[in-house]
Amino acid sequence: MNQTAEQPTPDTPASAFAPQPQQQEIPLAVVRGQPLLQMPQDLYIPPDALEVILEAFEGPLDLLLYLIRRQNLDILDIPVAEITRQYVDYIELMHEMKLELAAEYLVMAAILAEIKSRLLLPRPPSEEGIESDPRAELVRRLQEYERFKKAAEDIDAMPRQERDFAMAHVAVEDRNVVRLPPPVELRELLLALKDVMKRADLYGHHAIQREALNVRSRMSDLLRALGDGGFHRFENLFDPSEGRRGIVVTFLALLELAKEHLVEILQEEALAPIYLKSLATL
Repeated sequence: MNQTAEQPTPDTPASAFAPQPQQQEIPLAVVRGQPLLQMPQDLYIPPDALEVILEAFEGPLDLLLYLIRRQNLDILDIPVAEITRQYVDYIELMHEMKLELAAEYLVMAAILAEIKSRLLLPRPPSEEGIESDPRAELVRRLQEYERFKKAAEDIDAMPRQERDFAMAHVAVEDRNVVRLPPPVELRELLLALKDVMKRADLYGHHAIQREALNVRSRMSDLLRALGDGGFHRFENLFDPSEGRRGIVVTFLALLELAKEHLVEILQEEALAPIYLKSLATL
């Protein structure tokens, strides 16, 4: 009788026909404990994935101070029962949002519960006959924290370098400044001429003679006197012994030379000595 493949033969082991284990597909990700085997066709964001916390507190005292100031309560007369309820509600809210709370928040909750219980229970009077307020220590800590917080805000509001302003640095290169002498006015020349005329009067005489003086020739004489290229003082170009006539001729010759740009007239400042320099050698 022919044997089929489905029927085992006496020589075939039974393990050959046992179900073979299959390799499971590796999930792409695990979302909330469930494997994700296929790539999602769109982006899925769970409803509670995005939560915005607007109020941020630096500690339990900051939270207590916020609760008190929000309701315009007197810090010296705190309604412990209501504040404790709101404080515990905030802690429960943080637990629901799965936010980690520092241990000091829980310590403050225990302190509020203790103060609340001490206010509810009758208290024996002290030796002085005055009952101590269980809220006194908490009020002192809140007032101290508020003072330091206000001081920190005032310091933070002050102008700060690299936040409100920046230091500017400007490098100015050294350079040689050429100081140009001021232009010589005609009034200065006339004042200098007046001084020369006064000195010429000392050499005045009444001898009547004809002196051959010529402005053109005197221009040549002045150019020869200035021919060394240096600076010569104005009054040194006059010969007082020639009298007024000779001084006038020399002055007219100087004006003609200046008009023809053959001499340069310089003066460093007002009422300073006047110097002349020949330009004909340039």
